[in-house]
Amino acid sequence: MSENIKNLKEQEFATFISQGNVLVDFWAPWCGPCRMQGQILEQAAQDFVTANIKVGKVNVDEETELAARFGVSSIPTLLVFKDGKLSKTLVGIQQADSLKKQFS
Repeated sequence: MSENIKNLKEQEFATFISQGNVLVDFWAPWCGPCRMQGQILEQAAQDFVTANIKVGKVNVDEETELAARFGVSSIPTLLVFKDGKLSKTLVGIQQADSLKKQFS
């Protein structure tokens, strides 16, 4: 995983999303579309850093309570946070450009 993408656990989630623009990808290793979304995020990781967007990933198999808290029932699901507040939920594969536009 890119150094610009953080693998998130329950105990660090609130701190990670608390400030600024944050994109969180809920995924699972067995999910083909999730792997495709992961590649998109990896390729655009530096662009996200340049745009002041932090990117995190949550493995739904390991963090079931976190996924349930945000109503994640299909993956990949991407959550857009602005200063700790959920502003948008996106389900399915999203292209990097459309993800960046969520923060403008």
